[in-house]
Amino acid sequence: MKIAVPTRDERVDDHFGHCDHYTIFTIEENKVVNREILASPQGCGCKSGIAADLQEMGVVMMLAGNMGEGAKNKLNAHNIDVIRGCSGDVNELVQLYLEGKISDSGLGCSDHECGDHHNHHEGLRIL
Repeated sequence: MKIAVPTRDERVDDHFGHCDHYTIFTIEENKVVNREILASPQGCGCKSGIAADLQEMGVVMMLAGNMGEGAKNKLNAHNIDVIRGCSGDVNELVQLYLEGKISDSGLGCSDHECGDHHNHHEGLRIL
């Protein structure tokens, strides 16, 4: 299984569509066995072909910060599940996911033009 995390400075980027890159974690037997970097497309990622690129790489899960419904639906259409409302160190986040300790906040990004994004991370549920 592969998990993608929109990343900036080793932390979950606040906005899926404008991250520096995607960190791709390969998981085997519930452990991280490989880590790759996929460059983010120019412009807003939600308008790019990133969903198809991630699907081609074998990604089946996206752990993201803010993400609008359109981007979530596009990823879902490429058989990539999404958990929104994530924040913090990408390595710690993936470990929490593997331990079954996070779930989707249900919060999306209402400002598609990527303006002020405050308090979106509060919805991440640690189980």
